[in-house]
Amino acid sequence: MSKNGGNQKLDINELGQLYSDGAGYDILRYVGLPELFGEEKETLLYFLGRNLARKFEFNSLEDLSLFFEKMGLGVLDLVKDKKKVKTFYLLSDAIVTKLKSNIETDFRLEAGIVAEALQQLEGADCECLESVHRRLKQIEFTVYIQD
Repeated sequence: MSKNGGNQKLDINELGQLYSDGAGYDILRYVGLPELFGEEKETLLYFLGRNLARKFEFNSLEDLSLFFEKMGLGVLDLVKDKKKVKTFYLLSDAIVTKLKSNIETDFRLEAGIVAEALQQLEGADCECLESVHRRLKQIEFTVYIQD
């Protein structure tokens, strides 16, 4: 698998050792994977995000924000923090560009990452729904924390 020994968690700071300008990633992410996954793309992308998040150790919401930054996914900010529901906004120039492009974009992968990271942090089952606010050029993630 990798040099990290299989199931060993990766350090979020290791992401700084990788480089991408994003276009190649975006083509794979928004064209290649959805075509490969077909009708199940939304479900598979969500669980791919959850699986990726399991490879990293999240000790704080700051770790989650750093992960998003290092992955080039945008700036993730917690905007509402209630006991059983947390709301985040994802913003970036790249998101503005993606939402303006003719390529169909979605944020299921990112929702899966958020759900799994919060599950690690909260120690409870979590699910995440995303909403695309095209006029505001932002993505909203709502995480529901189960008992």
